[in-house]
Amino acid sequence: MVEKSQIERIEELRDALNYHNHLYYVLDNPSIPDSEYDQMMQELVAMEQECPDAADPNSPSQRVGGEPISGFEQVAHDIPMLSLGNAFDKSDIENWLRRVRGLVDNEIFTLMAELKIDGLAVSLVYENGLLVQGSTRGNGTIGEDVTQNIKTIKSIPLRLSGDFPSHLEVRGEVYMPVASFTKLNEQRAARGESLYANPRNSGAGSIRNLDPKVTASRNMQIWVYSLIDNNGVHQPDTHSQSLEYLKTLGFRVNPHNALCGSIEDIEAYHKSWIENRHNLGYEADGVVVKVNEYSAQNRMGVVGREPRWAIAYKFPAERVMTKLHSIGINVGRTGSLNPYAILEPVIVSGVTVRNASLHNEEDILRKDIREGDWVTIERAGEVIPQVIGPILDRRTGSEVPFKMPSHCPICASLIVKTTDDAMHRCANVSCPAQFFELLKHFVSKGAMNIDGLGEKWCNILIEKGLITDISDLYKLRKSDLIDIERMGEILATKIISNIEESKTNTLATFLYSLGIFHVGSEVAELLAAKYDNLGSIIAASHEDLIAIQGIGPKIADSLVSYFSVPNNLEIIDKLLHLGIEPSNNKTSDIESDSPWKGLTFVITGSLSSMTRREAETLVKSLGGSATSSVTGKTNFLIAGESPGSKLQSAEATGIPILSEEDFNNLLSNPKNILNQT
Repeated sequence: MVEKSQIERIEELRDALNYHNHLYYVLDNPSIPDSEYDQMMQELVAMEQECPDAADPNSPSQRVGGEPISGFEQVAHDIPMLSLGNAFDKSDIENWLRRVRGLVDNEIFTLMAELKIDGLAVSLVYENGLLVQGSTRGNGTIGEDVTQNIKTIKSIPLRLSGDFPSHLEVRGEVYMPVASFTKLNEQRAARGESLYANPRNSGAGSIRNLDPKVTASRNMQIWVYSLIDNNGVHQPDTHSQSLEYLKTLGFRVNPHNALCGSIEDIEAYHKSWIENRHNLGYEADGVVVKVNEYSAQNRMGVVGREPRWAIAYKFPAERVMTKLHSIGINVGRTGSLNPYAILEPVIVSGVTVRNASLHNEEDILRKDIREGDWVTIERAGEVIPQVIGPILDRRTGSEVPFKMPSHCPICASLIVKTTDDAMHRCANVSCPAQFFELLKHFVSKGAMNIDGLGEKWCNILIEKGLITDISDLYKLRKSDLIDIERMGEILATKIISNIEESKTNTLATFLYSLGIFHVGSEVAELLAAKYDNLGSIIAASHEDLIAIQGIGPKIADSLVSYFSVPNNLEIIDKLLHLGIEPSNNKTSDIESDSPWKGLTFVITGSLSSMTRREAETLVKSLGGSATSSVTGKTNFLIAGESPGSKLQSAEATGIPILSEEDFNNLLSNPKNILNQT
């Protein structure tokens, strides 16, 4: 039994850390040095490890991110997350205001002007003051459950303060600060990776990343902009009052929101932020104008997916002219060749710009952009501007039309381009520009499952020259690993053992592990079900492949291209000679009288005895099929810990639900499935 004094100290530390988180991340007014904060956090982590009875998913120690998520569950929004109509000039705002006034018989109301943050809209739900769900907007009606990632954002309170109702839903915009985005791109540039175009896409990708640790590393922030549901408790009369109330609960509300009484006030606010938005430290692409009084909002209503009582007054795009000296090429992690403009440095919105995005060859040719051109570049929410097009009347005749290289600028391998892909790609998966990402994929749980070889160790093995292609994994000796600083004999032994064990993975797993573009786990299983061995797959023609149900021209092109690269075949040959024996568990090999044949399973939540992918593989090995969503064809739902909305769907439609224990019992005696049906 845990001593009461220890629990009291843990709660004391949690309260103190939550308080200082609020001061630092919400109010931007820290009261203690970082060293003191870090000391309290270390003490809390240590005490929580000693006192597992005091575990709390809403502890500030949990913000670093947990284990990777196998996939996002869907969330149905009780109140739809609406989108906004756009206005681009003063006359648009005047017309909008005239319309909405007419809807309430010219009733007097005030307006609220807010910065339109260029981020990702999210919903936050609290029960009894604790954050229980964070979800994305999705299509407005159905979003994704990203609670684990949301909890890593330190400006989002895990526990409310003040006088809060038993149920509360708020909405806000999650974003990546410009400084965090710049740092992220600097890190990618140092690794030779293609740069992200803007903070919005990078931020959205961070929130939807399956690994919460990635989200935690990105220093994401939030502005909360709307009170949606609070059970009718503390119900304000106006939007501005609700924002003040949200501040008392610990939410981060933008300080630049302003009440406006006229079109002139809106125009002045809009103009002011056109001039000053680049001093904000985050991206804003316009101003949101809202009717402030809720009574008027309710009478105006909604049309389609847009509220009549709000509109987005967009900022104009920023354009400048400069000279395009040459077109460079970055090779991305999937082998994509990404052209970019190398420019005469020019100041855009207070930032010196030297490079700009050019998308792909097709876009360059369509716009007729040539090396040596004077070009117009635009910055509309883009930290890396885009080249809009050439200034034709400034051409001298010395400009050079662009041509995509035929060979990779990094490894000199042949470049391939399929008819369905806008990008040219280096087909050599050992190309240094993409090898690190391939190695991470190859050893991951869903692939060869070499436990112990995480991202850090993959990077170290490459840096030390121990691995130059994936076959080198199977040449490693324990002595190679023990010599690495902080590796240790226990971890080295574990890694070598897991490498050896991975040699007997299935043919489908091996195919998926190779990282062939467009070949995911399901496509790999289709191939393994069709062919007897790896050699047959390598020899398959484009016509052979598209004859397989579920494999289209794009996938077939990718497979044929991959197996036409000599280096790829050499690596596969090395892997086979080093002892990899991918077995073929074809569906056709399953006993025809298997009672599992024809049954469809859905798995939700986390399983303690295996991964979700391993469970799906076991179901398929017995003749069943595993799908990702509950439908009328679903026969069973396997529910692990923390199941999502799929459990509710199954319960509502009467689909039998199996616990993990039930599932393991059936695996021990598969014929017992007949008793469940």
